[in-house]
Amino acid sequence: MARVHHGRAAISDTVGELARGRKCFEQRAWADAFSALSRTDQAAPLQAADLELLATAAYLIGRDDDYVQALERAYQAHLDSDGRLLAIRCAVWLSTQLFFGGETGRATGWLGRAHRLLQPEDGDCAERGYLMLAEVDQQLAVGDSVAAFASASDAADVGERCADAELVAIARHLQGRSLIKQGKMVDGLALLDEAMLAVTTKEMSPIVCGLIYCSLIDACQEAYALGRAREWTLALHQWCARQQQLVAFTGVCRVHRAEMLQMSGAWCDALEEARRACERLTQGGNQRAAAVALYQQAEIHRLRGEYGSAEQAYRKASEKGYEPQPGLALLRLAQGRAEAAAAAIRSAMSATADCPQRKWLLFACVEIMLAAGDLAAAASACRELELAAQDIDAELLAAMAAQASGSVSLAKGDAQAALGSLRRAFELWQQIEIPYAEARARVLIGMACRALGDEDGAELALTAAKAVFEQLGATPDLASISSLTLRAGSTCDHRLTERELQVLRLVATGRTNKAIAADLGLSKKTVDRHVSNIFDKLDVASRTAATALAYEHKLI
Repeated sequence: MARVHHGRAAISDTVGELARGRKCFEQRAWADAFSALSRTDQAAPLQAADLELLATAAYLIGRDDDYVQALERAYQAHLDSDGRLLAIRCAVWLSTQLFFGGETGRATGWLGRAHRLLQPEDGDCAERGYLMLAEVDQQLAVGDSVAAFASASDAADVGERCADAELVAIARHLQGRSLIKQGKMVDGLALLDEAMLAVTTKEMSPIVCGLIYCSLIDACQEAYALGRAREWTLALHQWCARQQQLVAFTGVCRVHRAEMLQMSGAWCDALEEARRACERLTQGGNQRAAAVALYQQAEIHRLRGEYGSAEQAYRKASEKGYEPQPGLALLRLAQGRAEAAAAAIRSAMSATADCPQRKWLLFACVEIMLAAGDLAAAASACRELELAAQDIDAELLAAMAAQASGSVSLAKGDAQAALGSLRRAFELWQQIEIPYAEARARVLIGMACRALGDEDGAELALTAAKAVFEQLGATPDLASISSLTLRAGSTCDHRLTERELQVLRLVATGRTNKAIAADLGLSKKTVDRHVSNIFDKLDVASRTAATALAYEHKLI
């Protein structure tokens, strides 16, 4: 009797643990669901439906190997219980996971199994549509966006006829991505909006929701649709925040959030998000996304004048397989190495064909080539950027093209033409709320006003830009704008070079020579020499005196 009682108690415990696992799953407590379902599975093997719950929970807490193993078992359990169509779905998701994990052979094998299981008599079933989606992913991966659109359209039609909301949402978003790849931005974005609306208004599996969120944000960035990218990044952030035990998607969400925060001028928050993203993604094995997070860190360090930290982050991003341009070339320019910057941007441009990243390379190329004295190369890059802006109706790209055009006109000596383009750029940067870019445009506006003899206009533009740079902590730009302000009317004949002004700005913040060297990517010996030259030119004997004189004569 004791043995029977013990057996009943064990069964009762197992049933209770299974119920607990299902309840935790419903409550989106993914880690608790995984633990409870795993314990149940150890006591008595789970049935197919519960194995799918176990697999989903594993995926959502970043246990990819456990996800694959549980889904493989669910596939077999469905077959054993005459659930052939459900087994096909498991095989399709296994193929998708393995394909994006780089295991092409295993992915193809699972897709082949799924195709063999589908019978002609199954007719127009949703599973046939899911098999089409697997083909779309592969077609996009090899750059065949026309075929991908056709396959996604067929899958969407199947989803509509079978009333499968998830199939329709996935297919619609893949249609949108395919059109964007073809340069049909307006139609592509409309389909993305439709897919996103379905995700936010209909009950869908968390894996489908997360995948569509991340894919849509990538597509919006590819289309330079900054407003949509911000909107969906916020939605993804809120979606992740509602699931405290969620691991999957959170690292990528932080990367997107870091990008948006940086553009909005919240550099400290952006840096922290990028650091946390890198930690999460490195632990999860997503090296590509971790590299993007490192690049974001590097960009913020560069903009703040922390050149040593920027150099290190760019190199780490490169080690993980991410192209560190144009950021690294712009770093070389900020370090006063214009020739190295020009060589780097030329190399990156020659290796990057017509893709979204090329537009950012073109924008940087204009600035770098003008600094290097190669006006022809700058003008060529500007023309290509202007043509791209005509093809793609996006305010972000229009702002980049207008600023590039204004910069080239200014370099050619046509300040009047430059002023028109630069004011247009400023207005666009304001509309899309990128304060750093606004301030950079204002500096150029100030230079154009000065060239036209309008000192009041120049002072207003430079003063406004300086206030933004101070708020952001853009130390290099502050040093540069100080020299412009000085040339407008300082009474101090300081004879400081641009680099010495930059060092003086950092001295005024209380940094040591060693810290300044790290920030600017210089040796301590070089910084020592710069500080000595500053003291000599300003005729002072201490850092405090140099700082006081610099403020008195508006050198910083």
